[in-house]
Amino acid sequence: MARSRPRAAASRVRHLIALDAANVVRRLNLRRMEMVSLFSRLRDRTPLLMSIDSWFPTISFGELSILEANEQRAVNQFYEALAELRWYLKYTEDMPLQVQRRVDAQAGELEAHQRLLLAVLGASPATGKVVEVPVDRRALPRRVKRRRPRAR
Repeated sequence: MARSRPRAAASRVRHLIALDAANVVRRLNLRRMEMVSLFSRLRDRTPLLMSIDSWFPTISFGELSILEANEQRAVNQFYEALAELRWYLKYTEDMPLQVQRRVDAQAGELEAHQRLLLAVLGASPATGKVVEVPVDRRALPRRVKRRRPRAR
């Protein structure tokens, strides 16, 4: 049982990272054209940055240390590519057409990093879900039966 806990924890970390990467790439692809259009019209960077916002902005070394070295490398490469895109969008002085070209190119790079990340983590490209690790049912809380009120 002691060995299954670290495996289960690693599986949960893999799962969350895969979901986050899938969400970021999906949002970027869905909003790519509109976010640059909004930036052009409103001169506001919020739509650019919200589209690539990670839902899990912090992950500790402790959590990453339970992953294998190749998994850590893939996680680092994906989030480094995301950080580069975020930096560009936050500080660019480019005109909207150039922003669109750059976003398209960097979105392609981010997708490539995501595919590698999912392959290394063992996740489904369509959902970002990691293959489940068998769960020890004895460790789960027991269900409490609800009593139905008696009819009078």
